[in-house]
Order: sequence, then C-alpha cells, then structure tokens
Amino acid sequence: MVAVQTPFWTRAWPATACGILLIASFVDAQGLVAAAAGIVVLGTVFAAVHHAEVVAHRVGEPYGTLVLALAVTVIETALIVSVMISTPEEKAGLARDTVFAAVMIVCNGIVGLCLLMGGARYREQEFQVHGASAAMAVLAALTSLTLILPSFAARELGPLYSRPQLVFAGLVSLVLYGSFVFVQTIRHRDYFLPESDDEDVHATPPTDRAAFVSAGLLVVSLVAIVGLAKILTPTVETGIASLRLPEATVGIIIAALVLLPECFAALRAAQRNRLQTSLNLALGSALATIGLTIPAVAAVSIMLGQRLELGLDVKDQVLLALTLVLGMVTLGTGRTTVLQGVVHLVIFAVFVFFAVVP
Repeated sequence: MVAVQTPFWTRAWPATACGILLIASFVDAQGLVAAAAGIVVLGTVFAAVHHAEVVAHRVGEPYGTLVLALAVTVIETALIVSVMISTPEEKAGLARDTVFAAVMIVCNGIVGLCLLMGGARYREQEFQVHGASAAMAVLAALTSLTLILPSFAARELGPLYSRPQLVFAGLVSLVLYGSFVFVQTIRHRDYFLPESDDEDVHATPPTDRAAFVSAGLLVVSLVAIVGLAKILTPTVETGIASLRLPEATVGIIIAALVLLPECFAALRAAQRNRLQTSLNLALGSALATIGLTIPAVAAVSIMLGQRLELGLDVKDQVLLALTLVLGMVTLGTGRTTVLQGVVHLVIFAVFVFFAVVP
C-alpha cells in the first residue's frame, strides 16, 4: 500500500488555531486577535474536512460521506451549545435559526449549485433515486417534527415544546436519524453507492497510520474551531447589530461557516459526474444537522433550564414546505438538468433575501 504524506497546511492550520486560542486566553480577543481568529478558523475548517476525507477514503463509501456529515454536525452543534451557554436568554432561537439555515443552504444552495454546474457540464446527471427518496422522506419527517410542530403543539407556550414534548422530540430525532444511518450503511447500502466507475473509486486508499493521524488531527481541528468561533461570536454579533440585521443572521453565518468546506466537496464530486456522492454529502449533512443537533441542544436546554424556541414563523414554514416539495420532485426521477439547479438557487436567494429584509 502506498504511503500518503499529510500535507503541511493540514497540520499548520490546527496548530495556528491552538496558538490563537492560547493568546486569546491572556489578552482581550479584539482587533488583530479577532481578525486573525477569523482567518485561521476558515483554514482550520478546511483542514478538518481534509482529515475527514482521509478517514472517509479509508473506510469507503457510503461511510465516507457519513464521516464528513458527522464532522460538520459536531462543529455546528458545539458552536450552538457554546453560544447558548454564554448568552442563554438572548439566544433562545439560535438553534432553530441555525438548523433552518443549514437545511435551506444544503437543500437549495448546495444541491442547486451541484445540479447547475453538473448539468451545465454533462447536460443530464443520474443518481440512485432510492437513496435520495429515503433521505428526503426522513428529512421531511425531521423538519416537520422539530421546526413546524412546536408552533402548534402547545399554543400557550408559543414556538416552544413543553419539557416532555421536547424530550420526546429529541428521542424521535435520534430514532429517525439512527434508522437512516442503518439503512445507508448496512441494510440498503447499495442505494447510496455511485453507479459510475471512475478513477476516484479505485484510488489507492491511505494507510492505517495516515488515517489514524488524520483522525487525531480532525479531533484537534474540531476543538480549535469551537474555541475560535466562541472568540468570534461577540465580534460577529456587534457587526450584525451595527448593520441593523435580524438576529437570525447569526444562525445563517454559523451554518454557512461549517457547511462551506462540504459545499466545495459536493461541487467537486458534481464536476466529476458523481452526483450521487454530492447528494450523499448534502442530504446526509442536513439529516445529521437535525437528527443530532436538536437532541443535543434539547438536552442542554433541559439540564440548564434554558428557553429553547424551535418553531418557525409562518413565512419560514412556507419556505421550508416549498423546499421539501421541490426536493421530492427534483430527486424523484433519478435524472437532473440545469433547470432544477436554477429553481433551487432561486428559492435559496428568496430565503437569504427575506432573512436579511424581513
């Protein structure tokens, strides 16, 4: 087996991030320190995804895309929980805003770009309709139970679940996501495998040592990203307040930050005519975001006695419903063109516009 050397930049960014965290523990994290943290966190995110890809290549598909999705979800969940703990009252709706933003970014932004770029290059692209349909079915159930039903389950509480309802919603989310992972990796693994036979499938996988090193660096990167994001949060909030943007913009920024590297990975796969891998990455990330983030923030909310708003307003419910219907239509045939990509991107633009100009 050919030994694979870890690129220097994938080690340098996590090390630099740890250095910034050390400096921030002694000085006020403003000015140059905040600017450096903003640059370093982006590089560390890409390093984390690189190491996740190394581990993913070693374990093979569809486990590989699952590793990437879980890595992104761990980052996102840790960011949300850290902000919730630091400012509990002001951030009651942060989890909802971030999860909703992640779903819209994935299902309209990332999927739309993949369909548009892949369709422009190959005219039509094919994928496993059974796998995509299974993912959309679980996504529809998860989003409805966690983002829509809270606004109707206990009207006297507003967009909140009562404590027993919140516990039940967290357990149901875990069951649904766990069932999907079982189907994806064991029961019907062939539904999620790319049909194309290209050189990427047969590329020499990394050695066990390289995979082990990448796994360790992945953990370091994730911890560093959480720490840097916590440093940057006050600066981001100050900037949003100065621009007079809605507080929901914070959730969009967090979701966009953690999904950016996965977006590039999905686009690379689409450009190689491997739309199945792109959909595995995108939809798997959306499912992991809801299926794992909601139970985590629910547990934090219950343990600390914090308010947790999950229910969307009517406008966002309409956008979510439109996204789910559109996704089922788009992914219901096994073939896509640039038209579906344009439609998804238009819906994404609508989401961003109404988030900034409510």
